[in-house]
Amino acid sequence: MIYDAPRFYPGGDRYIEVELGDEMGFELNFRVHSLAAAIRQAGISGMVELIPEMASLQVSYDPDCISYDDMVREVTTLAASAGGSEDVELDSRLYYVPVLYFDPWTTACVEDYRAKIADKTPDPELLCELNNLAGRRELVRHHSGTEYWVAALGFWPGLCSLMPLDPAHNLVAPKYNPPRTWTPKGTIGLGGAITCIYPDQTPGGYQIFARTPMPIWDREQKLPAFREDLALFRAGDRVRFIPIDREEWDHIDAQVTAGTYQHPDIGYQRFSLRKYRGWLAERAARGGAHV
Repeated sequence: MIYDAPRFYPGGDRYIEVELGDEMGFELNFRVHSLAAAIRQAGISGMVELIPEMASLQVSYDPDCISYDDMVREVTTLAASAGGSEDVELDSRLYYVPVLYFDPWTTACVEDYRAKIADKTPDPELLCELNNLAGRRELVRHHSGTEYWVAALGFWPGLCSLMPLDPAHNLVAPKYNPPRTWTPKGTIGLGGAITCIYPDQTPGGYQIFARTPMPIWDREQKLPAFREDLALFRAGDRVRFIPIDREEWDHIDAQVTAGTYQHPDIGYQRFSLRKYRGWLAERAARGGAHV
C-alpha cells in the first residue's frame, strides 16, 4: 500500500529513513523520485545527500545545520505538496542496451552452479515454465518488448533495479537458493518481478538468461559515458533491451576494449505520469496488450 503520509525513522544522528509505502510498484516508486526531486529543488540548508530506493528514500543531513525535527517538517511539507499528483514530470534518459540472449557465458555459469552447488531447471526454461511462455523465442519477445524504469540503484555500485513499464510484459521468478558464487559481468537477471544488469562479476541470486557487452559501471572511467560518474544509469532513467547476435556482440566488445564505444542513449526527455496513466488506460480499453 501507499501510505497517506510519509513515515520517518532516525538512522543515527545524520540519516532519516523516509518510507512512503510497503509495496513494490511503479506508482509508489515514481512518488519516491518525485519527492526526491522536490527535496533537491527546495535546496534545504543542511541536506547532504538523498538515496532513493524502491519504496523509500534516505535523507543524509548535517545536524549542525538542521535538526532531525526540522528536516522531518521540511520533508513532510514537500510530500504534502507533491502528493500523488499526476501533473509531476521527471527528467528521464532512454538507453538502448544491446543484449545477447542465451549467451555462452551465462549458460556456463548456470551449468557450473548445477554441477557444483545444486541441480535446478536451467534458468530460461524455468522462466518459460513459470510465466506460461511457449519457449525461448517467446521469452526474448516478452522480455525485450517493453521499456524498463530504473527504479533504484544499489547493493553493488551501478546495479540497477528495472521495472517493466508495460504490465503485459511482466515476468516473475524466484531467486536462487542458495545463491550463485559468481555471475559474469553484464549478465541480465530476473528475481521477483525485477530485472537487473550485473555491473561486475559478483555473486548473485537472480535467474540469468542474457548478457550485454555494454558496460554500465566503470571504476576506471575509460569510456565517455563515465566521465562524470562511475555508474551509467540514474534512478528515473529508462532502458530498452535490443536483441543482438554474436557477431554484433564481438563488434561492440572490441569497441569497448579499444575505448571508442559510444553508449546509445537519446538524451533527456520528460516522463509524464499523466500521459503514462493515459497510455495504460488506452491499452486497457483496447482489451490489453498481448505479446
